[in-house]
Amino acid sequence: MTSSANPAPLWQPDADRIAAARITRFQTWAADRYGAPAEGGYPALHRWSVDRLETFWQAVADWFDVRFSTPGERVLADRAMPGARWFPGATLNYAEHALRTAEDPARAHEPALIHMDEAHDPAPVSWAELRRQVGSLAAELRALGVRPGDRVSGYLPNIPQAVTALLATAAVGATWTSCAPDFGARSVLDRFQQVEPVVLFTVDGYRYGGKEHDRTDAVAELRRELPTLRAVVHVPLLGSPAPEGALEWSALTAGDAEPVFEQVPFDHPLWVLYSSGTTGLPKAIVQSQGGILLEHFKQLGLHCDLGPGDRFFWYTSTGWMMWNFLVSGLLTGTTVVLYDGSPGHPDTGAQWAIAERTGATLFGTSAAYVMACRKAGVHPSRDHELSAVRCVATTGSPLPPDGFRWLHDEVGQDLWIASVSGGTDVCSCFAGAVPTLPVHIGELQAACLGTDLQSWDPHGRPLVGEVGELVVTNPMPSMPIRFWNDPDGSRYRDSYFEMFPGVWRHGDWITITGHGSVVIHGRSDSTLNRQGVRMGSADIYEVVERLPEIRESLVIGLEEPDGGYWMPLFVHLAPGAALDDDLRSRIKRTIREQLSPRHVPDEIIEVPGVPHTLTGKRIEVPVKRLLQGTALTRAVNPGSVDDLDLLRFYEDLARERAAGRG
Repeated sequence: MTSSANPAPLWQPDADRIAAARITRFQTWAADRYGAPAEGGYPALHRWSVDRLETFWQAVADWFDVRFSTPGERVLADRAMPGARWFPGATLNYAEHALRTAEDPARAHEPALIHMDEAHDPAPVSWAELRRQVGSLAAELRALGVRPGDRVSGYLPNIPQAVTALLATAAVGATWTSCAPDFGARSVLDRFQQVEPVVLFTVDGYRYGGKEHDRTDAVAELRRELPTLRAVVHVPLLGSPAPEGALEWSALTAGDAEPVFEQVPFDHPLWVLYSSGTTGLPKAIVQSQGGILLEHFKQLGLHCDLGPGDRFFWYTSTGWMMWNFLVSGLLTGTTVVLYDGSPGHPDTGAQWAIAERTGATLFGTSAAYVMACRKAGVHPSRDHELSAVRCVATTGSPLPPDGFRWLHDEVGQDLWIASVSGGTDVCSCFAGAVPTLPVHIGELQAACLGTDLQSWDPHGRPLVGEVGELVVTNPMPSMPIRFWNDPDGSRYRDSYFEMFPGVWRHGDWITITGHGSVVIHGRSDSTLNRQGVRMGSADIYEVVERLPEIRESLVIGLEEPDGGYWMPLFVHLAPGAALDDDLRSRIKRTIREQLSPRHVPDEIIEVPGVPHTLTGKRIEVPVKRLLQGTALTRAVNPGSVDDLDLLRFYEDLARERAAGRG
């Protein structure tokens, strides 16, 4: 943990950079119009943004010229969490704002999107062309009977067609949801069956790691198991003809219909994102058109300092909230870079080559990728022309101190390094990028505007300079409006508000330093987070335990001190079974084929048994704590475990690993 004595920063923005930052201009404007503090820089602005929450969000709406077709009665009618009511009575449309740059004749033929994959050169899609395709597709969706509130799903990689489908869905007031095609059919159905989509956009396959992966069988299974589908739209990414009964993408996007943007209430559902499914089916998280619009304007336009002339690249897939966040770069008039392929093909430095070839100004990736580059001896600035890159942002897991130093040394001395942290749950950041603040090694720069971020002890007391639970004590517009199939809201309340009623508890361990920065220590729950993608242990258990040799299993994800991530799978074998090379291979192959390569564990370890709570739930968090070196007496309440002796195995394993590192 870093000291709160405010050590010398790794990087400091110069006076010109501070003056030119959009957040600086916003503060000056808000001081004149809304009484924001003119002096005191970012800390004063942040304090004002949480103390004067309604005034701040009204200022954001005005600064970004949000088009309310009907004005709201007030900004925040009820600030209780959960259930905060933002801009009641207001109507608007997210897609209208995302395509607004196309209305500017001077910019209509500039690229809105730049697409790359492993096999092709960068291909631009202009603002005018994107708007035309969205208009055509939205008209076709309406002709298919899609109405506001209907769900439209995408089984698509990170390609322009996915962006067009999302925006057309939002334009008609329907609700978007997507999964990446490296998800197996069962994982997709666990998500889509909950929301009952009426349209499915799908590819025939995808390219990854230098190979083409056919998804024809998976698509056929999705069609069989989603009885609510009225239409399937085929995107021939690998050139296959449309299966029987499917509609052709090209036919639906060939028209010239002027886009019609359904004006929907502020809290109308925009999209459904999914939690990792640690304790059962993934939570289907519903976020609103207006809430996402405001939050992403703030996050991308102020914190990420994006606007016309920028190129925004983040390595992601459509199954991760960072894809939705990336698409919202369009709101600020930024060109969005879409890359579909492996993060490390043909070599570890692949993402730097993408940044070079697309002229990225903000390059986002995972902390794990940065550490892999460091380990592999990659030299980005030596081997690539990266002068356009002014910010490298990382998320997925905390960026270790060595990662900060490596980026500074190997990418640029005047590089703004933005380690950020948020969640699928809000599709945004709680803390991270501030273009006007210094960067300290191992730290996120500050809590974000409008986010009353605190670190609390178990009794709800705020902490400074000590590890505590990440909490947010006032509502954010992008907090879920609800979970799908949670009619009484109990699952939503239990997920975030059980520990501290009325206060959002996220499940991260953090320290807020004496100089206002934030250090993330990893999850305080058992979510797996590998290569920047959160995954559920329940998916792995379901697949592994279908094998007759496996009685039960336990998977743990562990952030390691050197920035690595260790994901062991512990297996309790059936009588007579042996964990030999053949069984290990079959376990890995089964996980890879039925889930994805990311779900394959680093090690498979035989255990004498899997510990449970007294109510029969697998114990994951205490095992993780044991493997991190926490003493058994502090890792778990002994009275809550069915067999305490089983936990001693993991305690001994942690000692062995520590001795091996020593």
